[in-house]
Amino acid sequence: MRSYQLASTLPERNPAMTKIALFGAGGKMGVRLSTNLAKTDYHVAHVEVSAAGQARLKEALGFDCVPAEAAIAGADAVILAVPDTHIGKVAQEVVPKLAAGTVVVILDAAAPYAGHLPERADITYFITHPCHPPIYNDEVTPEGKADHFGGVAAKQGIVCALMQGPRAHYAVGEAIARAIYAPVVRSHEVTVAQMAMLEPGLSETVCASLMTVMREAMDECVARSGVSKECARDFLLGHMNILGAVLFEERQGVFSDACNKAIQYGIPVLMKDDWKRVFDWDEITASIRRIT
Repeated sequence: MRSYQLASTLPERNPAMTKIALFGAGGKMGVRLSTNLAKTDYHVAHVEVSAAGQARLKEALGFDCVPAEAAIAGADAVILAVPDTHIGKVAQEVVPKLAAGTVVVILDAAAPYAGHLPERADITYFITHPCHPPIYNDEVTPEGKADHFGGVAAKQGIVCALMQGPRAHYAVGEAIARAIYAPVVRSHEVTVAQMAMLEPGLSETVCASLMTVMREAMDECVARSGVSKECARDFLLGHMNILGAVLFEERQGVFSDACNKAIQYGIPVLMKDDWKRVFDWDEITASIRRIT
């Protein structure tokens, strides 16, 4: 893992950003970002190498793509909306060509944490990632209720990290993050390492794994008991709702004695005694290396 320090000597740029070069604009995430940026005052130059991605962007928003060189010319910021496995390669091609003081926005901490960004002291690296709309929210519109991913109608939190660059560029990067992930209700400043702990550590290694186990448990319950899938799904999701509300302090309450006894039995059966080692930094680093 490469360690980056804040470089206070970077040239300051006008905080009123005007041009953004969006790489990967025709990808699944790129189209989402392009859609939200189209609602702002930013001038966006879209870059997409695949013909399918170019067609997708054209069909979805009517935007044409431009060559990378034209996109980065005069760009105040560059967003790399490409998969973790491609960040290093794309960054190696793009970053050396950028003007000093350019803000490079990365959408996930994995590649930056693993040291896949080229070393260049006169640009800014800003990392941001969505929290996604929370299970417990105040959404009332059909669009808000249906927006599980975020960035369309449901409010969500975001996390942001200034990996390197002048402190003034944090506000620049956060403004871009709020635009691409809108509507945003909260923005949390973290370090790149902390963001890596959140994902893949907390959200994927733990949460996604345990939720996969719960889905498998529901299927096993259906297979063994003969209850319908609809019945088991209603029962499980309903209990996830109320149990989660108590555990995550969404409402005041306590579990029944029977539930507490089941938990005392269930955790040792389901979990290894040392399961929390997934949060050891060497485990986080190993997980990110596998991803990238």
